[in-house]
Amino acid sequence: MKALLLEGIHPAAVEFLQSRGFEVDLRLGALSEQELIDELDGVHVLGIRSNTTVTERVLDSAPGLQAIGCFCIGTNQVDLAAASVRGTAVFNAPYSNTRSVVELVIGEIIALARRLFEKTQRMHDGVWDKSAAGSHEVRGRTLGIIGYGNIGTQLSNMAEAIGMRVVFYDTADRPAHGNAQKMGSIHELLGVSDVVSLHVDGRPGNAGIFGAEEFAAMKARSLFINASRGMVVDDVALREHLISGHIAGAAVDVFPVEPKVQGDSFVSVLRGLDNVILTPHVGGSTQEAQEEIGGFVAGKLARFVQEGNTSLSVNLPAVQTAPHADGHRLGFLHRNVPGVLAEFTALVASTGDNVTGQQLATRGDLGYVVAETAGPLSPSAVEQLGDSASCLWIRTW
Repeated sequence: MKALLLEGIHPAAVEFLQSRGFEVDLRLGALSEQELIDELDGVHVLGIRSNTTVTERVLDSAPGLQAIGCFCIGTNQVDLAAASVRGTAVFNAPYSNTRSVVELVIGEIIALARRLFEKTQRMHDGVWDKSAAGSHEVRGRTLGIIGYGNIGTQLSNMAEAIGMRVVFYDTADRPAHGNAQKMGSIHELLGVSDVVSLHVDGRPGNAGIFGAEEFAAMKARSLFINASRGMVVDDVALREHLISGHIAGAAVDVFPVEPKVQGDSFVSVLRGLDNVILTPHVGGSTQEAQEEIGGFVAGKLARFVQEGNTSLSVNLPAVQTAPHADGHRLGFLHRNVPGVLAEFTALVASTGDNVTGQQLATRGDLGYVVAETAGPLSPSAVEQLGDSASCLWIRTW
């Protein structure tokens, strides 16, 4: 089995996959669509981060590709619908870098409130400015969190621990942590928040949700942080409100267009503003987070390819299998139509094979059966299942 890992994925992933018998090709940069098409011949597992896009055209060119690992939280860089209809599993790391992102945001809140970057720049310029003008404690200030998922909730807990009041808004019905208060709308949140921090995902419906109208609704001299997705925010509108002084400062880690390769030129309308912290999409870029992500996603990829485990796949039905050491196992991914399981069971029985254990899960248009058998499934049964009109793929271990 061959794995292609792009964008400098942590060596922990390489070591894990190699320990499971994979041949691993590690690249430091991202690949364009055509470059990716050219490199996927013979590849069974692809590992990417946020700067490589896997399109339907890429998937069409790689029929042997079994799984894609997004070594990050987001999966919007993959055409999930196209991957699903081809039976290509997609995995991500929804929890592994949460702490790193939260620590960065807390640090940015304090740095902006104390105007630390302005102070340190003046010191480097040889200017001794000991004034307290514009510097504030964060204790007692209100943090508004938009997006109250894994990162938003942990940020909520940490912000309360340093004395901040927390309000939040999420389209999903999420319980409040600690003393946090749920707001009925984004605009209600903006009207009471001294700091606004975005933590929404990259679904298409979130594109451009924070623009001129939202910045205008923020409290005068409040702070703004975006460590979620670049396409969520109108950076031109942000610049205008920073220059006018309505927004006192901002920290931005993600951008609508980001360089593909380390060292490439970075272009943004936010460059050159002394009250803006710009970081190159490093919210989850700590050694601890990247090592955790590397091992976590590599483990999901290997267990899917070698054992049929789809637990935490973002697009295939989730079946949690036991480690496959002894015996025989069959995985059958099929279209979710009536009668498939009965057909499967009858066919296996008709060929004299004995199923000792079976799991079924469905997800939208897909169904997935994992069966344990006493002996190897007969070639005729495998062939007939593969020829079924509902079959996407059948694999044995």
